[in-house]
Amino acid sequence: QIGAAFWQTISGEHGLDGDGQYNGTSDLQLERMNVYFNHASGDKYVPRAVLVDLE
Repeated sequence: QIGAAFWQTISGEHGLDGDGQYNGTSDLQLERMNVYFNHASGDKYVPRAVLVDLE
């Protein structure tokens, strides 16, 4: 739950919707996009992470 909330926050800060499409309005949002996301086909961004629940 914490990991999902983190990615929702980061996605919102970078202007991404739930499908990974960029809908932002500022070039600053795209400036460091590659820190957290990979640019995929279809002009989408996917998180650079693997979340594992050990419970």
